[in-house]
Amino acid sequence: MPTAVSSVRNTQPLDVVTLGEAMAMFVATESGDLAEVETFTKRIAGAELNVSIGLARLGLNVGWVSRIGNDAFGRFTLQQLKKEGVDARQVTTDSRYPTAFQLKSKAENGTDPIVDYFRKGSAASHLSVDDFNRDYFGSARHLHLSGVAAAISASSLELSRHAAQEMRCMGKTISFDPNLRPVLWPSQQEMVKQLNALAFMADWVLPGLKEGQILTGQQTPQGIADFYLNQGVKAVVIKTGADGAWFKSADGTQAVVPAIRVENVVDTVGAGDGFAVGVISALLEGKSLPQAVARGNKIGSLAIQAIGDSEGLPTRAALGEQ
Repeated sequence: MPTAVSSVRNTQPLDVVTLGEAMAMFVATESGDLAEVETFTKRIAGAELNVSIGLARLGLNVGWVSRIGNDAFGRFTLQQLKKEGVDARQVTTDSRYPTAFQLKSKAENGTDPIVDYFRKGSAASHLSVDDFNRDYFGSARHLHLSGVAAAISASSLELSRHAAQEMRCMGKTISFDPNLRPVLWPSQQEMVKQLNALAFMADWVLPGLKEGQILTGQQTPQGIADFYLNQGVKAVVIKTGADGAWFKSADGTQAVVPAIRVENVVDTVGAGDGFAVGVISALLEGKSLPQAVARGNKIGSLAIQAIGDSEGLPTRAALGEQ
């Protein structure tokens, strides 16, 4: 039977709660076809988990909700949560299903790595509304959702939708990163429908430019932003790659925030999660939207200078802000 693990943090109210899947990640230590690689380094991965780790490193009290298998990868996940100071009270160990894992190639010259996923039927894919503890979620002032958790199964999508509805009713703020994973959806049409429904319940929507074009049918940042603002979203922040980011808020304020130049791009995976960490943390601290987007750009630039999905996410001291 599934069992919840004990807390690795105290019982203080949470700043942020999120939900999703953790995967053990094996990063190749040599370049080339993954089939030919003989040595790998074990790390942790998962979009929402990356955001949790990044926020915790900045001093926020973060809760991460998930299911893991009763296996070595599951124990590794719990070890990493404890190491990073992420609250694990609502992580369930489910002996019926395994913890997911992935193989990741060694990227060169700033190119995107190749990733092979082994996640079908994972413990996290069995997340459901039964994993929603209203008192636990309600103890947080902010909910962060990603399109990855929504994509891994119908029951996980239902949990994401339920969490958003409940947190909205409780007056909490919500952020949403589409994090498109088309291969996990039955069709693009279904992906667009379901992810937009989640986005419409959010206060802050954080798509990449290409993601926004797919989800809205609009081609410009202005058109993408207006699509969501017209549905009641308070701010849309669009990642525009090497150009940085562009934002627009419900009051009509809009601006480009330039990217931070990086001379040596090591690993592009996790850059968007780092960007989300910057925007969310700054807004929760009461900083302005331009300041939040600038922090997002900064943390995203740090993330791509380290191997691994979360290894480049900074501590408060390393962030170096006054």
